[in-house]
Amino acid sequence: MDWGTDLWDQYDGIDKHTQSGLDLADRYVKFVRERTEIEQNYAKQLRNLSKKYLKRGSKEEQECGFTNHQSFQDIVNELNDYAGQRELIAENMMTGICVELTKYLQDLKQERKTYLADAKKAQQSLEISFKQLENTKRRFAKEWGEAEKATQQAEKIENDTNAVKADVEKLIQVCVQVKQHAHVKTHTAEECRNDYAAQLQKYNKEQNTFYYTEIPQLFNKLQDMDERRIRCLAEGYSQFAEVEKKVLPIITKCLDGISMAGGNTNGKQDSLRFIEQHKSGFERPAEVDFEDYSQGIKPASSDANLNQPKIRTKLWPFSHKKTKFQRINADKHMSPAAEDFSHLPPEQRKKRLQSKIDDITKELQKELDQSEALEKMRGVYERNPQMGDPASLEPQITQTSQNVGRLRGQLTKYESWLAEAFRGDDSTNTAVNNNQYCSMSADPSQNIYSEFDEDFDEDVETPIGKATALYTFQGSSQGTVSITEGEQLSVMESDKGDGWMRVLRANGDEGYIPSSYVKF
Repeated sequence: MDWGTDLWDQYDGIDKHTQSGLDLADRYVKFVRERTEIEQNYAKQLRNLSKKYLKRGSKEEQECGFTNHQSFQDIVNELNDYAGQRELIAENMMTGICVELTKYLQDLKQERKTYLADAKKAQQSLEISFKQLENTKRRFAKEWGEAEKATQQAEKIENDTNAVKADVEKLIQVCVQVKQHAHVKTHTAEECRNDYAAQLQKYNKEQNTFYYTEIPQLFNKLQDMDERRIRCLAEGYSQFAEVEKKVLPIITKCLDGISMAGGNTNGKQDSLRFIEQHKSGFERPAEVDFEDYSQGIKPASSDANLNQPKIRTKLWPFSHKKTKFQRINADKHMSPAAEDFSHLPPEQRKKRLQSKIDDITKELQKELDQSEALEKMRGVYERNPQMGDPASLEPQITQTSQNVGRLRGQLTKYESWLAEAFRGDDSTNTAVNNNQYCSMSADPSQNIYSEFDEDFDEDVETPIGKATALYTFQGSSQGTVSITEGEQLSVMESDKGDGWMRVLRANGDEGYIPSSYVKF
């Protein structure tokens, strides 16, 4: 079954049906285009979300090593990759469906327009032929009627018996004329009859060609065009799913990465990592001894810093929060870190020194390998001068030797500092204990005043000077002390080149502060 045979008389229906099919294809293209816009907006929002939560702090923050932090960053990265796949879906749908289908539809529309125009042209040609047939038919009918009328008139005159004898000759002449006229009319009618018959034969032939050849061919072409449109549309329907199926493995991989990030989170490991990063190595402070002033020992005046009974460093496990101004002020006046990391607690100092030694060792090994390679190359050049000039390698060999010497010097320096840090662990812990809480013993059986004098002479440090606080400083780490702007302080230990000095407050608190925060 085909349109040319079964729908030969349904031109209007075919016109409407094919137009409806093209409209459907246009709607589908619009539908896919809107879907791609949704995908693009979705991908853009996901990328903005990833960018917002992707850590962009210092290198130390990014390499903190906590599994819960790293897992979250992994999730953010996987989400960013997922957004890329959504963008790929949108791009493939636009190029594989919208662009290709739109281009194909333009060809189909032009093809349909041509077929329908050819059908109309054939219809108009047949209508013109039919009009010509009607004209020859009417002319034939008219001429034939006039011929019959002339013939009847001639017969009537010839058969008229009432004519008188005197009129016979005249009647004969009239009869001859009438017969001649009838003969002419009959001849003309015969010619019109022949024209009508020829035109009828021509029209029937054209009509037969129109209904059995031209229209079936055009309608079958329209049928083929519509079926090709449907196949193309069906392919577009399938691509709507296939485009997403192609990226599903990568999307699944992104989702698996997110699930893996959850599985990689380890609370115990994070706790151990935190301990490793912040363990100071200090010992806990010793107990505070009882100072019995009720036995006659009077506390020294708060103004007489030279007669402070005991030194006590405030080492609280909790720190006070700094205001924004105080943080900016502290960062502005904080001195740079010492090269040997002596500004750090013992445990952290050892870790930083060991890390530095590892870095220098790697760099040294690299330079040694390069030096060995240069020596081998120089030997090759000496044995085969045609391959190169050995003297051309001298600058590189010299530079490499200097680098090796410099790195070995640095390695020796940092290894000595590390050995010093390990040797100083025990003595440092003991000193910190003693400095945190110094006790005064008193024997009731002896003179309490003389006993107090002896202890005072042995334990009390003498300030080396006075200083005034220029800025407020919140001592939040162990070994530091908080001071207030304008406060009078006693300097117990001067700056040794590390940017810190030890001071004593009027309330007896002692600790380290940045040297730039005070003036003498």
